[in-house]
Amino acid sequence: MMARILTVLFAVAAVTVAGCRTAPVHNVTNATVPEAKTMQQVGEAIVSAGNSLGWQMKPESPGRMTGTLYLRDHRAVVDISYDARSYSIAYKDSSNLQYDGSSIHNNYNGWIQNLDRAIRIRL
Repeated sequence: MMARILTVLFAVAAVTVAGCRTAPVHNVTNATVPEAKTMQQVGEAIVSAGNSLGWQMKPESPGRMTGTLYLRDHRAVVDISYDARSYSIAYKDSSNLQYDGSSIHNNYNGWIQNLDRAIRIRL
């Protein structure tokens, strides 16, 4: 009986660990704006892309905004800087994403890649 309980507990622990994979935090650094745009056009593309994916985009200052994504009990916050020639997306904060100072839950990286892709499409 005890062996069966230990087997079940081990199986649950293995599934839990396997489902919680982490990877190095993915940042987008100086992604090039492909065509001549104004700083305002780049900012509008970023806001539009973020909003289309459920991000809440908050302007902080010219060329800078904060993006926040809430999914279930997870929260991801990024700093976005931009000008007429490039933009960057950098990790700022999170909750329930297993961030340890350099690695984070794989889902976060997917969300950043989707945001980057949506921005590039709009530019």
